[in-house]
Amino acid sequence: MTQEHKQEQHLTVEPWGIAEPLFDSAMGALHETLFTLGNGNIGVRGAHDEGDVWAGTMQNDVFLNGFYESEPIVYPESAYAFAKTNQFIVRVPNVTGMSFLVDGVAFDPNSGQLSDYQRRLDFVTGVLTREFTWTSPTGQQVRVRSERLVSQTHQAVLAVRYSVTPLNFSGVIAITSTISNKERTLKAGDDPRVGASLGGRLNYVVFETTENFSAYTHSTHHSGLFVVSSVAHEAPVAATVKHCEQQATHTFTQNVVQGEAFTVTKFAAYISTQTTAQSRLLSSAKSALMTAQTLGFDGLLAEQTDYLAEFWRNATVEIGGDESLQQGMRFSEFHLLQSAGRDGKTNIAAKGVTGAGYDGHYFWDTEIYVLPFFLHTRPEIARKLLESRASMLPAARTRALEMAHPKGALYPWRTITGPECSSYFPAGTAQYHINADIAYSIAQYTDVTGDKSFLLEQGAEVVFETARIWPDLGQFDANGRFGIYTVTGPDEYTAIVNNNLFTNVMARHHLRFAAKTATWLQSEHPAAYAELATKIGLTTDEIATWQRAADHMILPYDKTRGIHAQDDTFLDKPVWDFANAPRDKYPLLLHYHPLVIYRHQVCKQPDVVLALLLLGHEFTAEEKKRNYDYYEAITTHDSSLSSCIFSIMAADVGYTEKAYDYFMQTARLDIDNLHHNTEHGVHAAALAGSWMSVVYGLAGLRSFGGVIQFAPFLPKQWTHYQFVVRIGQALLQVRVESEQVHYSLLDGTRLEVRHRGQSLTIVAGQVSSITI
Repeated sequence: MTQEHKQEQHLTVEPWGIAEPLFDSAMGALHETLFTLGNGNIGVRGAHDEGDVWAGTMQNDVFLNGFYESEPIVYPESAYAFAKTNQFIVRVPNVTGMSFLVDGVAFDPNSGQLSDYQRRLDFVTGVLTREFTWTSPTGQQVRVRSERLVSQTHQAVLAVRYSVTPLNFSGVIAITSTISNKERTLKAGDDPRVGASLGGRLNYVVFETTENFSAYTHSTHHSGLFVVSSVAHEAPVAATVKHCEQQATHTFTQNVVQGEAFTVTKFAAYISTQTTAQSRLLSSAKSALMTAQTLGFDGLLAEQTDYLAEFWRNATVEIGGDESLQQGMRFSEFHLLQSAGRDGKTNIAAKGVTGAGYDGHYFWDTEIYVLPFFLHTRPEIARKLLESRASMLPAARTRALEMAHPKGALYPWRTITGPECSSYFPAGTAQYHINADIAYSIAQYTDVTGDKSFLLEQGAEVVFETARIWPDLGQFDANGRFGIYTVTGPDEYTAIVNNNLFTNVMARHHLRFAAKTATWLQSEHPAAYAELATKIGLTTDEIATWQRAADHMILPYDKTRGIHAQDDTFLDKPVWDFANAPRDKYPLLLHYHPLVIYRHQVCKQPDVVLALLLLGHEFTAEEKKRNYDYYEAITTHDSSLSSCIFSIMAADVGYTEKAYDYFMQTARLDIDNLHHNTEHGVHAAALAGSWMSVVYGLAGLRSFGGVIQFAPFLPKQWTHYQFVVRIGQALLQVRVESEQVHYSLLDGTRLEVRHRGQSLTIVAGQVSSITI
């Protein structure tokens, strides 16, 4: 263990998994998050198979990405166009439950004796394995082993293999498998980071059981969704099935011989009306289960291992010299894969599929933090995330009209299916930069992958419709300069301002990209352009206005300090009294009224500094350093989105030690629960930020306008680091050592990059080595 960072002692440190060597009820809620299994559709929190009988169990829940309930937002004082309805992720029936009885005595870890306990999540196989020995109060001793997987290759399927072996007796063991929808309510309190609607249960519709098939159908109360939760079993004896509206049990009873394992394998499938017509839910569930049973647990495991092998080939970051950070990196990448929707309709929530924090909403985290990871590792997933945004375009058009924009589209700050769900507009709807963030991600996808089909088929319409908002939101002043008014930037400790630098810089990029896309379509796909222009009423005068607004965009600048002002009045405010602020008053949002915070120069997270990263080619090195120095001093990092960006930009301006220190605050943020709320779910943006800190920060990857650049350095604490990035059809491996960096192609024949400004041609079969 290194001295540079403090680790919790609840998990072992290893490069390809996380393991819990002892049961500790105090860590139960946290470990439910860390041991979550998911596949972008299903998320099974890492509670024990036997559920609430284990002390410390908090959320023994299963979630489906995008499966939501809705309810009216109640305002004591409302106003026109406030968001009217909240959407929140709702847990579905839990099909994973397993338990057992020994000669009629039910397993209870709080009675008898528990020993030889261990639980491990394997990043290579994607399987959560748990083993322990239990001695009952009457002396019978059994060894229990369970294996759980959520299939990466069959989006509806999960499986549990559960074995009980008698060690000192022969007798009767009964294994019970459950489907449960029992009601449970959690209180969110005053912390806005926790979901507001965590309790309740679904409406019971029907239960069906036939030979080796059982399924509940449930519906939401208000959102109109239905879900089938189904199971089938592989066991040496038939089950006795009992059910009520809240729970079904399948009990397998057998006379066992000492030393021989009694094993029941459960296959489960979730099918909802998100993807399937209501009339076909049961038949689709049966089909999914039949496929799973045919493969068997070992077949599912083999497919899973192959899938993950390919994922790691395209994604793994290797760190030499710190196994703890190595574990943190692979944990981050593994959970990102588990959390991202892949159907073009669902996205990636702030907490992935690991919990109900932030109500399961999708934010700008997707475009600015998460999408770069998939863009360079699994570009097909990156495209699906963009398709998900495109599917919300009708709702964004509706929101634009609600906000008095006569045309165009305004994307919501937080949502599941498209409508705005943010009830606090100063830090929600006012963050208009969401439009530019989405356009930026479309531009990045097009440049890095070389795939223009998305832009042609869906992206251009999104880019044009969102660009239309800027000329209507802003205006030209008497000097012909274009300003954008009454908005909020990424820094949520400053709200409702004029000319937020980040918003204006990103809007400028957005408008230029929209005009460039229009020109490209007119030239390369004139028929498609004509059809789209007719559909949305786009004119050449409108495109000219986009270009003029971009060319004359106001970018606040303070000549005295030599820095960009975060907005028109930010630098006129008093600086927060950091020297006398008690440490127990952080994060500020939990201890001060927003107005108190808004009156000061204090940043929750990067704003100007983030603009320096995303559009770094538009700023000089001297500007970046001066801005970084000023804004770092007044940033609290009360957001999990903060440290990774400061790490990257510290590397950019030459502060290598700071870059490493900020990376340390990101790489194990969830494993070590640094923000003290991981029990409600992982921080998806920080997971992606760990990858960005290495690839964008330490290695200096930038891809402005399709030009790939690197400026790597090696932290003195490491022996080396190595990663791969996909750029177009090429898979580039980069290995950074103390004096040299080595570039080589794993896929592709030829790639042009720049190393610290020097052009470099990398060809297949050769390693290009260059001095750092």
